[in-house]
Amino acid sequence: MQSSSLGVEDMVITDLIARTQLPIAISTLDTGKLHAETLALLPRIHERYGRDVEVFKPVADAVIQFVAREGEEPMYKSIELRKACCGIRKMEPLGRMLKGRSAWITGLRREQSGARGDVAFDEDDGNNRRKISPIADWTWAEVWAYVEKYDVPYNPLHDQFMPSIGCAPCTRAIAVGEDFRAGRWWWEDSTKECGLHAKS
Repeated sequence: MQSSSLGVEDMVITDLIARTQLPIAISTLDTGKLHAETLALLPRIHERYGRDVEVFKPVADAVIQFVAREGEEPMYKSIELRKACCGIRKMEPLGRMLKGRSAWITGLRREQSGARGDVAFDEDDGNNRRKISPIADWTWAEVWAYVEKYDVPYNPLHDQFMPSIGCAPCTRAIAVGEDFRAGRWWWEDSTKECGLHAKS
């Protein structure tokens, strides 16, 4: 199963899966806070590849209770609240996405950040599942060369200097020379991870 963020790296992997006609399911998380441009890729994937993406959403009651208690944008108040938001909107749905799976495919690349500098092509995710990152050693230029060669659909926000796109409140454009993930949780002094790809 491919766990797609709908970012350009994952769109490349989706294209590779479709192009080689591999019987691999494609899944994604809809946190309830994604950009409209991100969600617009779902019908484009179906139109282009004839494949439906399985969408996992957070538990509505959990989101409602969290928002009622902490407000619409608690992520700006503290790292703990931001991680709690990620826990409800990302981690819990990811757990359901991965339940019963023996392996998952990601678009992680070593060049994305220092924290991802040692991403393996194939590793145990800490839960007796294989975690496969087939383009781990690709450069940003190689990703875009593939997109251009095969006319891969991608999020237009990438053209607005957003190499890493997550939830709307937690994503901004980056400046020249900044880390690829500098636009994620930019107000924090953190490793720029939500927990989806945390090391066990």
